[in-house]
Amino acid sequence: MTTLAVPRSGRQLAGTGTLLRFALRRDRVMIPIWVGVNALMVLSMPNTLKNLYDTPAERADLLHQVATNASFRALIGPVFDTDLGALTAWRGGVYAGALAAVMSLIIVVRHTRDEEESGRQELVASGMVGRRASLTAALLAAAVANAVLALLVAAGLAGQGATGALALGLGLAGVGMLFSTMAAILAQLTESARLARGLTAAVLGTAFVLRAAGDSATTDGSSVLTWLSPLGWLENLRPYADERWWVLLLFAAAVAVQAAMAYELAGRRDVGMSFLPTRPGPAMGRLGTAGALAWRLQRGSVYGWSIGFFLAGVVYGGLTEGVADLVGDNENAREIFQRMGGQSGITDAFLASMVGMLGLIAALYVVGSVLRLHGEETSMRAEPVLANAVGRLRWAGGHLMIAFTGAALIMLLAGLGFAVGYGKQLGPILGACLVQLPAVWVVGGLAVLLYGVLPRAAVAAWGVAGAVLLIGWVGPALDAPQAVLDVSPFGHLPKLPGGGMEWGPVLVLLGLAVVLTAAGLAGLRRRDMTT
Repeated sequence: MTTLAVPRSGRQLAGTGTLLRFALRRDRVMIPIWVGVNALMVLSMPNTLKNLYDTPAERADLLHQVATNASFRALIGPVFDTDLGALTAWRGGVYAGALAAVMSLIIVVRHTRDEEESGRQELVASGMVGRRASLTAALLAAAVANAVLALLVAAGLAGQGATGALALGLGLAGVGMLFSTMAAILAQLTESARLARGLTAAVLGTAFVLRAAGDSATTDGSSVLTWLSPLGWLENLRPYADERWWVLLLFAAAVAVQAAMAYELAGRRDVGMSFLPTRPGPAMGRLGTAGALAWRLQRGSVYGWSIGFFLAGVVYGGLTEGVADLVGDNENAREIFQRMGGQSGITDAFLASMVGMLGLIAALYVVGSVLRLHGEETSMRAEPVLANAVGRLRWAGGHLMIAFTGAALIMLLAGLGFAVGYGKQLGPILGACLVQLPAVWVVGGLAVLLYGVLPRAAVAAWGVAGAVLLIGWVGPALDAPQAVLDVSPFGHLPKLPGGGMEWGPVLVLLGLAVVLTAAGLAGLRRRDMTT
């Protein structure tokens, strides 16, 4: 009797299809939210830009203003052409690429290092599953998400020109896959999923800074610093402006090299181990309270968001002096700023709109921080803590304190950044930043409610944050009805600085945040914990 030998490569990948289907099933909510929000952001740009810059003269003036304003080039990048497709790639390309990168790193770390940290990977590996099957399934899941994003963008922008739409879609997918393979490498090197995500996010932040520094120095994206950044590659692909198709080869080469490195590292370590083991703590622990433990677990995230918001405030504050020149006599642009930031002067309206934008982003922080409770519970790390003299409410309260006070801290630092960049109105700008907190806390309260009452649906909190971000970002530009804008808690806040303070809506939102949080904690206290 003869038997057929299975090739070694086949054994290494055995079970990949099953794991891929499982990964896509687990992410059936998260991936559509990330892809949908990103695609809608890009696809809404042509109509918005057409309303803003309807004539060739207005677009030519925009091109001149960006070419002569280094701060705006650092924030968004240079403009390579004046048609709507090129302006769409300019306005949304860098930020859509960054969102694709964040989505991809979350997917890969979730299905690699997170699985090992929770112990589930050990159970999976005990079956007929190849050594590299989990890594392959994670990368394929990221590839599916990025492919859908590329398809939606290419199809949605085809009316502006099929060639440019295809280039932009492939460029966004290229950025996403580059950071997915980067995350795969760091997932092998580190012992913690949190550290793998943090390091990959740090690489993304470095890429954004390099691109910004390079673009501020040149008007055509030719700086060496720009070429050192994958976001700079996306920019220099130049969709709708004599596409440079060879730039896609850079993405393909980087993805191939990084994937090969990840596969090589995965084959050289045991499940649960890493090449950079976590440093052991002191023999006598110093974490005496649940709050201290929560701070220890979340302090890296708080530091990262704090630095990012302060720097964002500095950049936006530095742009404030030139916003009047950029808007000029464009009534459509002025109207959008006023819809986002109130009916005060254009400078105050710009400040209010940028502060509101950072408030929308702060909602993402508070959701991620609240859902850390869900991660601790499902990974079984909460069980030994709750087995001691620590009640559920004390344990949850420690994490919620970091979530809600952390949101206040990052908005305060954003206000200080605005004051540093603008050099004026410290008090009014700080007040404008802090008045965003009730709406941020309402989104956090919804996350607490979902986690406490419906833990299996806790991930839907990301959908809430994404919807709020989409309404606040795209709604005013599309001249959405006020009823749609009012769906978001941010739509009820006073437009500061420049507008009048209205305490009624602020107090209502604060009360709603308290009620939602209390209801979520009551649900957590009564339900069974994950076992």
